[in-house]
Amino acid sequence: MSDWFAASPTALLAVVLSTVGLYVVLIALIRVVGLRSFSKMSSFDFAMTVAIGSVLASTIVTPSPPLLQASVALASLFGVQAVIAALRKHTSWAEHVVDNEPLLIMAGDRMLRDNMKRARVTENDVWAKLREANVLDPQEVRAVVLETTGDISVLHGEPDRVDLHPCLLRGVRDADRVDLGEDDYEGGLGG
Repeated sequence: MSDWFAASPTALLAVVLSTVGLYVVLIALIRVVGLRSFSKMSSFDFAMTVAIGSVLASTIVTPSPPLLQASVALASLFGVQAVIAALRKHTSWAEHVVDNEPLLIMAGDRMLRDNMKRARVTENDVWAKLREANVLDPQEVRAVVLETTGDISVLHGEPDRVDLHPCLLRGVRDADRVDLGEDDYEGGLGG
């Protein structure tokens, strides 16, 4: 039991040196690859963040993997992310394979129970997100979208004041279930 609380000065020094070393490696990799490395734009990005955290944690508090091995693991993760990002940018199939499709779960003030069931989102989850978005009346809601990251976006405004622009629902499954208002837009921003 006493071993659980004890650590040798050498082990403690190794933790400090590993932490500093990995911090330097991580900063260098972020500078090379960019801040998108820790974004939550897709489920792949989230998995990347978890994997990096796992490598950091296991290296800092245990003697295995050693610092050099962990640095190579981090560089490999960043490399895989850069390749996936390039593929997503230049090919449509990679985006479809890697990313989840955003899903409409509320159209106006109507909850889309079939989509909520598909996404395993409860009515209470939606009410909580509406409160979080400062929605004061369900009539204010234009659309609620379960994003590719698992976050829920609430698009709302004063009733009868502003119509929802269709470009905000580009790529969202079942977006056609949203009433865009009297003047449905042609085309949309950005193509």
